[in-house]
Amino acid sequence: MNRNSGAILVLSGPSGAGKSSIINKIKDQIGPIYFSISTTTRGMREGEVDGVHYHFVSIDEFKKDIEQEMFLEYAVVHGNYYGTSLGPVKQALKEGKLVIFDIDVQGHDAVQNRLGDITTSVFITTPTLEELTKRLHNRSTDSEAVIAGRIEMAKREVQRISEYDFLVVNDNLDEAAEILVSIAKAARMKIPTLQINEFVQKWEEQS
Repeated sequence: MNRNSGAILVLSGPSGAGKSSIINKIKDQIGPIYFSISTTTRGMREGEVDGVHYHFVSIDEFKKDIEQEMFLEYAVVHGNYYGTSLGPVKQALKEGKLVIFDIDVQGHDAVQNRLGDITTSVFITTPTLEELTKRLHNRSTDSEAVIAGRIEMAKREVQRISEYDFLVVNDNLDEAAEILVSIAKAARMKIPTLQINEFVQKWEEQS
C-alpha cells in the first residue's frame, strides 16, 4: 500500500534542546515538507522575521481566531499565546507533504486528538538538565527569570516523554539529525486506520 496523502511529524522538547538546529540540518533530506509556523502574541526577538519564524499578532487578534476556531491547537506558554493555524496544515497534507510541528506537550496532545492517525511524535532533549541549563545561558537571548521558567517547564515536560513515539537525545548534533531523518522517512509510511480497514476489506473480497 502506497501513501499518497501527507503525514505529520511532531517535535517537542525543552527550549534549548536544539530542535531548530536539527530541523535545519535535515530539511533537505526528507522530501517535500511544510514546517508549521506558529502564531504567537509574544514580542519579536532580534533577528526574527514575521511570517518566517512566527506569525506575530496582538492578543485581541489571537482571541478572535480562537473564537472562530482557526487553530488546530493553542496554549499559553510563559504568559504568551501560541497556536497552530489549521488551514495551511490541511492544504499541505492534501499536497502530500510531511507537516512538521515544533510544539510543546500541550500542543502534542491536541494534534494527537485531532490527527493521531497520521502523526508520529518525537521528544528531543539534552542528555541532562545541567547541559540544558548551560545551553540556555550560553545563547544569551533570555533574562535569568525567563531561563528559570524554561527550566521548570522542562522538568515537567520530561516527565511526559513516554507519551511520544520516539526519544532523541541531542548530545551530538550530527547523530541526532541522522536518527531524525530515519524517523521522518518512517513517518511518511504511517497509514491511517481508515485506509487499513479499506485495504483489508478489498483484500478479503478478492480472496
